[in-house]
Formats: sequence, C-alpha cells, structure tokens
Amino acid sequence: MTAHRLLRPRWLATGGAVLLAGVLGVAILLQQGGGACAAPPTSAKHQGKATFYDLAGTVGNCNFAPPADDLYVALGRAEYSEALSCGSYLDVTGPKGKVRVKVFDSCPECTPGWLDLSRTAFAKIANPSQGIVPITYKAVPNAPTPGPLSITFAKGSSQYWWAVLIDNHANPITSVRAKGPGGSWMTATRSDYNFWIIDRRTGTGPFQIQLTDLYGNTVTAKNVKLTPEKKQATSVRFAGGSVAVQTPASKKTTRATVEKKKLEKKSVKSSPSPSIKPTPTTEPDSGPDLALAAGAPKPHC
Repeated sequence: MTAHRLLRPRWLATGGAVLLAGVLGVAILLQQGGGACAAPPTSAKHQGKATFYDLAGTVGNCNFAPPADDLYVALGRAEYSEALSCGSYLDVTGPKGKVRVKVFDSCPECTPGWLDLSRTAFAKIANPSQGIVPITYKAVPNAPTPGPLSITFAKGSSQYWWAVLIDNHANPITSVRAKGPGGSWMTATRSDYNFWIIDRRTGTGPFQIQLTDLYGNTVTAKNVKLTPEKKQATSVRFAGGSVAVQTPASKKTTRATVEKKKLEKKSVKSSPSPSIKPTPTTEPDSGPDLALAAGAPKPHC
C-alpha cells in the first residue's frame, strides 16, 4: 500500500549571487500573495513570482516521475488544491522567455502567485543567478501530452481495496469511477498525494475506469487490469494530441503517435455562462477562460 505523502517542507535553490536580502524579498512577496480560495490556476493571465528548486527524491507530491524534459512546477497549497492541479500544464513567461511546465509537486510555503519551478524550467525564463523573478502564467486547457492516459495501481491494491495513479490527462481530473464485469459504478476519492482510492471490495476486474475533467469532458478506459505497480497505457485522451519530448541529457526527440481523430473543439458560443468569477489576483486575457465553464468545481474557501 502506498504510504500517505505529507506536503513536505522544501528548500529554495538559488544561485550564489543571491544574498540574504533576496531571500527576505521572497518572504515579502509571499505576504503580498494574501489568502485565497483553493482552486487550480485558470486560463486567465495571472501575475506572480517564480523561484526554482532541486527535487529531493524521485517523485513530487503528485507521485509522478519527473517529465522527460525536466520541465515541471510546484504549486502552493491553494493552487495545488489538494492535488486537483496535478498533471495539468501552465505556460509561464519570465524576463527571458516562456516555458510550459507540468504541475508535479506541492510547495507548502508558496502563497498564490508564487511558482517554484524546476531548475531547468527556470533557466528558460530567467538567469538562475537571479533566484526570484516576476512572471505571468496561465493554465493550458487540453495541452498535448507525451501519450494517452496511463493508469497505475498502487502497491497493495487488491479486490478489497485499491488506489490508482492517473497520468497524461493534462486537464485537472474532478471525478473517477470504476466498475468490474457485471458490477455497478464505484466512486473513487482523490487523496492529496494524487491517488484515487476505492476503499471497499471492488472485485478482480478487469475494470472500466471513467474520468471527468475540470471542463466537463468524460472518457472511459476499458479493460484495465488489477496489476499493482504496472503502468498501463490506455487508448483514450481528454483532448489534444501527442507532443515531442526533448530530454536535457541526450537532446534526442521522441514523438508518440498522434491520434487519427482529434476531438472537436467546443464552440465558445455554445459554452454556458461562467459559474465562478476570476480571483482578484488575475487579469483578463483576450480569450475565454475555460476553467470558468460549467462543470468547474467551486473554490474551497
């Protein structure tokens, strides 16, 4: 059984040129973030600050292995939103350029607007010696992924209890249901370490696992076998296609097969009216904010 992962303390990784004043500046910036409701970043443009860190271990609090391109981000408690943000993507723009990062980890000390990037990601938007820089960022709905949805059962999963880790979904997942042959749908509960848990007798499978994302899209993975600790690639996606991944070490690019049929984009005109309003820390973007569409959960205040 996978042990509960606490939202652990983390250390800011800065260049040697950054003095104590810079660290104190971080504390001041954190105080400026103020309190906010817990919700993932939206596709509106947000203003904030970025730092970077070196991963202590092999996985972040989302329990994913680091992306092949080493481009990832840790979010504070509010924007991490009890793991709801895990697996989604953000576009971050800094003084030197823009980078797309995967939500991979939590940063307990980070307040809304403070992103803690991987060292590789930070270097794409600023000089690492700066340590902390102003940024803008926004969520990327339907971002391309390295492959289709994958599902991994946790160690200890059985017909009496199981937990699954879901990857390559790009959009935040709001609900997971599963059923075995001849059975009824069972609802899973998401943990803050990003496993979806069914704490009851489930049967031996194989299972259908149905996922719904933040924007109301639903897909169902079929014939998922109860094989703990084995990553199972499915044939389904929420949207988007595959993306070329470049590893920092080898600089070799690999490309997964793009789906033959792309999901049609929903018309903006047919989208229902927004159910929640952007937080005061965001400024309107030129396009519609998909995170405010019907089906998006209300913030946990």
